[in-house]
Amino acid sequence: MGLLSGLKSVLGMRAEADATRDANPDDLFGMSTAHVTMEAELGYEPTGDAALCFGDVDSTDFAAATDEVEAILDAGEAETGTEAEFAGDSHGYRWVVLHDEDFDDLVTSIHFAADTLIERHYGSRLLAALFAFEDSAGSKGQRHGGGDAAEERTGDPAYWVYSFRRGAYYPFAPASDADHERDQAAEFKLESTLDGELGVEADKSYWYPLWPDRAGDHPWE
Repeated sequence: MGLLSGLKSVLGMRAEADATRDANPDDLFGMSTAHVTMEAELGYEPTGDAALCFGDVDSTDFAAATDEVEAILDAGEAETGTEAEFAGDSHGYRWVVLHDEDFDDLVTSIHFAADTLIERHYGSRLLAALFAFEDSAGSKGQRHGGGDAAEERTGDPAYWVYSFRRGAYYPFAPASDADHERDQAAEFKLESTLDGELGVEADKSYWYPLWPDRAGDHPWE
């Protein structure tokens, strides 16, 4: 799992202390129209992947809350086809990872998961929601799931990250030809095109890079 330890500072405690507005899980629905703009104006297509990152709590009540999230997503899979998996990383964060070629179903499922934790009074544990895209000039092959799927993603990757502690989005575009370098031109293009349609974080010091452990992987892999 690919979060650096500084995530707690940037998306966590420091972000909460410096927050300019409250996070609202309904902000996630902005992606339902933003992804259309991404495809039509920028040529980025959804990969079929999204994820919710949150801090863990060592309590039976929190375990029951995450069990409820899992049950809701499992029940929804039969109706929407959205596949969900839960995972932890080496920094103590938890992930709900979703796969679905229907982007609106991804948005709805991420919202359900986040809203459930908020209703169970664990909203303060929510860190970020990520929505994955790639340049449509890349591979048209299999683009979601685990295993060999990552090796088949050859389009330039880009993510919209929603910070729950800041109540705002920011773009993250890792450079496909370099390790731990960002494609700043792509991020600027994403910001300039989507600002106004999404609430984009104005302070770029909060545009925190979510590097995967291996090049070509998603941040949660």
